[in-house]
This record gives sequence, structure tokens and C-alpha cells, in this order.
Amino acid sequence: MHLLLKSLPQPLLMRMCAPTGGLLIALTMVFEAAVAFAPIPRIIWEHREVQLVKFHQPGIFNYSALLLSEDKDTLYVGAREAVFAVNALDIAQKQHEAYWKVSEDKKAKCAEKGKSKQTECLNYIRVLQPLGATALYVCGTNAFQPACDHLNLTSFQFLGRNEDGKGRCPFDPAHSYTSVMVDGELYSGTSYNFLGSEPIISRNSSHSPLRTEYAIPWLNEPNFVYADVIRESPESTEGGDDKIYFFFTEVSVEYEFVFKLMIPRVARVCKGDQGGLRTLQKKWTSFLKARLICSKPESNLIFNVLRALFILRSPGLKEPVFYGVFTPQLNNVGLSAVCTYNLSTAEAVFSRGKYMQSATVEQSHTKWVRYNGAVPTPRPGACITHEARAANFSSSLNLPDKTLQFVKDHPLMDDSVTPIDNRPRLIKSGVNYTQIVVDRTQALDGTVYDVMFLSTDRGALHKAISLENDVHIIEETQLFQDLEPVQTLLLSSKKDRSFIYAGSNSGVVQAPVAFCGKHNTCQDCVLARDPYCAWSPARAACVVLHKTHSSSRGLIQEMSGDASTCPGPADIRFVWEKNGHKLETCVPVQTHTLPDGRAYMLSWLRDAIHENTEYRCSILSSVGSQTSQVRVTVMNHEVTQQEKWTRELAAWRAIVGEHDRMMQSWRKVWGSCNKDTF
Repeated sequence: MHLLLKSLPQPLLMRMCAPTGGLLIALTMVFEAAVAFAPIPRIIWEHREVQLVKFHQPGIFNYSALLLSEDKDTLYVGAREAVFAVNALDIAQKQHEAYWKVSEDKKAKCAEKGKSKQTECLNYIRVLQPLGATALYVCGTNAFQPACDHLNLTSFQFLGRNEDGKGRCPFDPAHSYTSVMVDGELYSGTSYNFLGSEPIISRNSSHSPLRTEYAIPWLNEPNFVYADVIRESPESTEGGDDKIYFFFTEVSVEYEFVFKLMIPRVARVCKGDQGGLRTLQKKWTSFLKARLICSKPESNLIFNVLRALFILRSPGLKEPVFYGVFTPQLNNVGLSAVCTYNLSTAEAVFSRGKYMQSATVEQSHTKWVRYNGAVPTPRPGACITHEARAANFSSSLNLPDKTLQFVKDHPLMDDSVTPIDNRPRLIKSGVNYTQIVVDRTQALDGTVYDVMFLSTDRGALHKAISLENDVHIIEETQLFQDLEPVQTLLLSSKKDRSFIYAGSNSGVVQAPVAFCGKHNTCQDCVLARDPYCAWSPARAACVVLHKTHSSSRGLIQEMSGDASTCPGPADIRFVWEKNGHKLETCVPVQTHTLPDGRAYMLSWLRDAIHENTEYRCSILSSVGSQTSQVRVTVMNHEVTQQEKWTRELAAWRAIVGEHDRMMQSWRKVWGSCNKDTF
């Protein structure tokens, strides 16, 4: 049998012409929208294609709480009825485990209230916070009887405190929650009763516990998303206080609509708040909330449901930046947006903005409008500052009733917190983002990029950056095979080892921040436009910048995507193997030069075989390597020698014709492509 093989390794450059475009006009004003030409990931990594590390304990589910101790290189994982400690550098290595199960008696009582004994009446870990260097503070739903305990990190055993978890942890594992530990005190946003009908933002403190008023103007059916502390700047001359920020979505009180209209909110309280002496006893005197705006007005796109939030802090940033993931309330087309906010914008609303007040119209109907009257002094909702102390208001307990009554009646600001550049940083159709983390990294040319990692409800992770006035989604990685929603996302950003940790119902996945080594050629490496990656001609490999301990001199990275800086194919060579043995025969090579000066290489092999054979063709050069392989099975058909040569000639003509048509098509495509579209 005579055989003619050809090898067409992927060209050293792959680009695609695409029309530019923008968002389609919204279909209706009830937030239905469709988006055209939304950014798509340049590369999609399937689960099996990349190196991922997974942690899963048989029989354990709902890995929804993650806490990272970078000093100890330990990742703590809170799941259903269990807490684990795993090696943060390799989460497959379990270090410790502690179980907190519900007794059969509690399960039975929970089931009597109409809950599922197999699912709801278990203990879902919802609070996992550091308590000094030697313990963790852990709270769970505990069969609709929320409880909290201390986990000793030395023995990795619960101490059996069995504290009441009301106000710190939800009763129902399906209800929203958020918490943050600040100087040994837990600040929580959750529900306070069995039905989940009494929302609360509270501080668990032995000397000064505080909570919100149980009133619609304070919290109206909120869905809690995130909470964190913002420390007062050391450079501040006001002598202000640390502030705890809460982010949530709630039912609007200020807008009238045909159905319950959701509004994204940011609220904040002061760490030094001790409540009022008479008015607002054991209640926040500093609680204020405002709308978060995330919209694209020219397209009538309004993103009014907050799904996730991340606060970016960095030595190179003048102030923290809030990154929020939003969706429309009626999200029937799978639409997500990312809006960013400066801390100073939110602070200005709380410290200088107008308040709203309720006004009764048409008998019992209440409408919220801007308050234009006099504002008491000290300013309602403000933290205690040098100015307040100078006026003998050293504590919230000293504040006058007039100020306290005002903030009790006016917790909502009229002014809104607007995003940076007054527009979303990213809008993506066909996807529902669930979580976000952001890493700030420096490219080879010194430019700093904020890299967004966005998880989806189908178990994937998008990595995106802003490039001039556009957004580039570098890649999509399928973290979970079963396409399950990512429930929690965590970033480890040590310079020499950066990882993403993602938790879902089935387990936890650890992924590097970049898969640079998967780019086999210089062109692929550059076209990825990944600030973590650069091409090393010396190593003929795409390397991770922060792992390159040697000088960056000679590395190639062009965030514009201009691959013309890559070395040409002058040193290119083909290596053919037959059944694992290198063929020393001379093989033909054909070169086709592309309009930009780069080349497309073609090699083929003529051989005669009498048995099943495997061929491998490798293309090798300093700009990268690729391999193609094919297995040929010999069929025992009786044919004449003339028929063999006739078939071989016909096959060869077809191959050459196909190749010529392909090259003509390429030339047309490259001639029509506008470089600005990439």
C-alpha cells in the first residue's frame, strides 16, 4: 500500500476578522435587553485541557465558605456539617478536618416544621472568620437553629461553646448572608427569624452589641451580598473612624412600579458606634444607605440586581475601588455587567449628600421624596470626628436626640453612588456571573492592569481586562465538569504564587491565575494579551512573568496584540516519526508568505506501509512547537498496482487543490481585515 500524508500544523498566527458593534436597543423599559457583539473569550479551556487541583470529601457537599491564611499557606473550607484545612499550594492535600453534625432529635424537630430532613435540616456552615491567630469563629444553620462555636486551630476541634447564632447566621441555608470579623467583633447581615422575614445588620459584641431597626425604611427584604471593613486612612486629618460597608439588593421604597422593584444598595456603619442613650438604644446611630447606579442609559440598559462584590486594595491605588457584578431584574437573556466605584464617591454621598424622607399622600399611601429642610448638627449618620469631639460629642451616646431621631427617620440618601466613567466596565450577554475577584498586576511595559476573574452559574471562570475603551476577555476556563454554579471565589495574590479558589456544591477547585504554558508559539502568547504572560525566546516558551526570577530582558509581550515582534520562522524545521521512530528521509517543505511578512508552512510525506502505522509530525522553532499525529489502518483489499497509483494521484491532486483554495481564502481574509478590529 502506498500512502501520501500531509501535515498542516496550525499557522504561526491565528486571527479572525469580525464586525465591530455595540449594544442593541433595549426591548422594553422593564429591563429586558439583548446585546449584540458582546465580548467573547479568545480562548476556551475545557476542564480536561488545563491543570486544575480539586478538593472533595466523599459524602460532603456545599463548599460555600472559604478563608485563606496566606501566612500559613492554609485554606479553610466550610461545607455542610464540616470544616477542613487544606494546603493552599495544593488543595488536594487535606491537613485537618472537623465535623459539626446535627443530632437526630434536632433533625426531627426541624422536619416537624415542614423542612426537608435530608437537606434543609442539616448544618450548613455560613460564617467562617478568623478569631485571633489560634481559632476560627464558625456559625452554621444547625437545622434552623443557628449556632456558633470556636474552632481551635491547634487541635482542630470545636470547643463546644454552642452560642446562639441568631442575627449572625441565617436559619435557612437558602437565605442570603454576609459577615466580616473586625477587631474580634462579628458584623453580620442576615435574617433574624425562622421565616427570614426580619432582616438585620448587627454587631456581635460583648460590650456594645448593635443592630438595625426592624423597619422597612432601614431594610426592605434585602438580599445580602458582601461586607468588609474600610480602615480610616492614616493621612486623614479629620480623626474619623473605621467603617464597615454592606452591599445588598432590596425592594425599593422610593420608586413605584407594577411589581417589586429591586434596588442595589451600599450601606455603612461606624466601628466606634455605641448606639444612642435614649433614642436608638442598642441600635446603629451611623447607619446610612444609598443606591448603586449601574446602567447604560443610551441603550436603556439598567442593571438593578447586585450579585457579587469585591473591594480592590493596592499600594498603587489612591483609594479602594468597589467592583460589583450586576444583572437586570428581568434577566431573560442572560445579561451581566461589571460596574466599578471609587470609595470617595460613596463617602461623598454619605457625608455631603441629601437625605430622603417619607411623605404621606392619598391617605395611607407613603411616598419617598428628597428632604430639603434643615439638617441637625452634628450631621446625622456621621462618625465621631475631631470636630464632633471639639463640640463635646465624644461618643454616639452623647449625640442629641434631634440628630438621632433624624437618622432614625432618614436612613436613605437621595443622592446615588455613580460608577467610574458613568458606565459599566463590562457588559456580557449569554452568561450569568456569580462571583468576582480582581488582581492588580503589572505588564512588561510597566502598565498596570486590573484583571477581573468572574465565575459563572455553569462552573466556568472568565478572565478579563480593560484595554483602552474596550474589554478583552482573555480566556474562559471550565472549572467544574458538571456545569454547576460557582458559589464562592477567592484570590491568593502572593507575587510568586497566585491562585484562584472556587467553591461549589461538589467541591473546591484551585487554578493558577494564568495558563501561559498552554500557548505553544510566540504569536499565541502575544495574541492572548494576558498581562501575566510573556514569550521567552531563550526558552522557546510562554512564561508567567511573576515566576520569571531572572531578568525580563528579551521577553516579548505586546498588550496591543501586535505579534510582529515575534521572531520569524527562519529556524523552523519539521520532524517526522513513524511508530515512534524518527524518519531520516528528506521531506518536502512548502512556504507561503502572508501579507504581514509571516509564513504558513506545509510539509508532506510519501510512504508505503503494509500494517497499521502511526505518524507524528512536529514543527520546531524558537517561536514554539506543535505536533500533529495520525494513525493509518491497513485494509486488505485486492487492487491492481495501476489502481493504487491512480488513487494516490487523485488524492494528491485533491490535497494540492484544497491547499491552494485555502491559501487564496487566507489572502482575501487578511486583505479585508482591519488591524483596529483586533
